[in-house]
Amino acid sequence: MRRVTLFVNGSSKNGKVVAVYGTLADLLSVASNKLGIKASCLYNGKGGLIDDIALIRDDDVLFVSEGDPFVDPQNEMKGSDEHSGGHTDWLTLNIGGRCFTTTRSTLVSKEPESMLAHMFRDKDVWGNKQDDRGAYLIDRSPEYFEPILNYLRHGQLIVNKGINLLGVLEEARFFGIEQLAEQLEVVIKKSQPPEDHSPISRKEFVRFLLATPTKSELRCQGLNFSGADLSRLDLRYINFKMANLSRCNLTHANLCCANLERADLSGANLDGANLQGVKMLCSNAEGASLKGCNFEDPSGLKANLEGANLKGVDMEGSQMTGINLRVATLKNAKLKNCNLRGATLAGTDLENCDLSGCDLQEANLRGSNVKGAIFEEMLTPLHMSQSVR
Repeated sequence: MRRVTLFVNGSSKNGKVVAVYGTLADLLSVASNKLGIKASCLYNGKGGLIDDIALIRDDDVLFVSEGDPFVDPQNEMKGSDEHSGGHTDWLTLNIGGRCFTTTRSTLVSKEPESMLAHMFRDKDVWGNKQDDRGAYLIDRSPEYFEPILNYLRHGQLIVNKGINLLGVLEEARFFGIEQLAEQLEVVIKKSQPPEDHSPISRKEFVRFLLATPTKSELRCQGLNFSGADLSRLDLRYINFKMANLSRCNLTHANLCCANLERADLSGANLDGANLQGVKMLCSNAEGASLKGCNFEDPSGLKANLEGANLKGVDMEGSQMTGINLRVATLKNAKLKNCNLRGATLAGTDLENCDLSGCDLQEANLRGSNVKGAIFEEMLTPLHMSQSVR
């Protein structure tokens, strides 16, 4: 007795083993009952039509059809793989002259919306160029592409030492691998050294001074000198615009013609400093000490402190002939025994200022706020025209 294995045409699953007896019609009847179809044709594994039962050998594999042509079961398997997205066929990429061999599913599955996925999801959709060995040509950097391919393989970001993360980030953006690009941005940010906002020390600054020609302007704009000891240094003509000089020790320093515009001098000590021709427009010197400072330039160059914040400063005994303090704030300041001859104090807030013993000859006080100000022991009488609004 012979036996055969029967499958539905085009399938290699759920086969039935039956005995062969009688005629071909008898075998087709058995096949109809076993497979639940209306069997009318038999094919061998190569698609040959069997029209005589004598052609059947023991242990043959036969495919039963309802009359439709033979369908190779191998084609069904390929179609099933493609339908499920399981592209497992191997391919080679030529990235900038270096070849990488991988599977189609690696390029497609992890980042389905990336450029690589769109390029290789379906065969030859993009018409990718190939070299003479069949590798797909892509004009990108191989050293930056390797970490990207490994990420698509196992989902982890691993970059060998010596590889620039910025280069890998640009490749990830180019290929549209967004999740990897986000990871790289975080790693790059963490790898950056922290910004150094520590103040400049006296030793560092003296080194700068010694390396700068005396006729050159040293640019210190916006630098942080907070709490530094800069006493008795020659700081002439230096640009300290918007610099942080809070709580600095500038006693007896030479700041002749220095630019301190919008600088922070709050709490600084400038006792005995030379401030001839200094520019301190809109600077903040609240609570600073400027006792015995010299703002008077014999050549006629006037110091300019217009709009400066000088709340609570101590300027006792300072020489300020011709100084410009227009619209400055000097509330609660100590100006005892100061020389303010010819000074511009128009619109200045002098509330509660101690101006006792001051020389205010020809000073312009028009529009100034002198509420609570002390004018005792004045060296020269204050004329009403100097303070008329």
